[in-house]
Amino acid sequence: MLTHDELKKKILSNPEVKAEYDLLEEEFSLFDELLKARMNAGLTQAEVAERMGTKTPAVARLESGGGNKQHSPSISTLRKYASAVGCQVEIKLVHN
Repeated sequence: MLTHDELKKKILSNPEVKAEYDLLEEEFSLFDELLKARMNAGLTQAEVAERMGTKTPAVARLESGGGNKQHSPSISTLRKYASAVGCQVEIKLVHN
């Protein structure tokens, strides 16, 4: 049986799969930042949800949206989340 890393390496050796994976890198990075911010604040999803005025499943979806366009958060939602974990949203456009 393959480990997670071995399977990932095998799957990403396919150029088409790798191209699609790379397209999602920015989104995965955002969701990773959300999770890190919550962990650094020492909060549970339920605590963040309470501070945002929403429910725990909504926070779980926000943190794990991973490329699912149906759950792409609005800037307003990101601001609420950031405020709940003691952060602020900063958006930059960077030249390639």
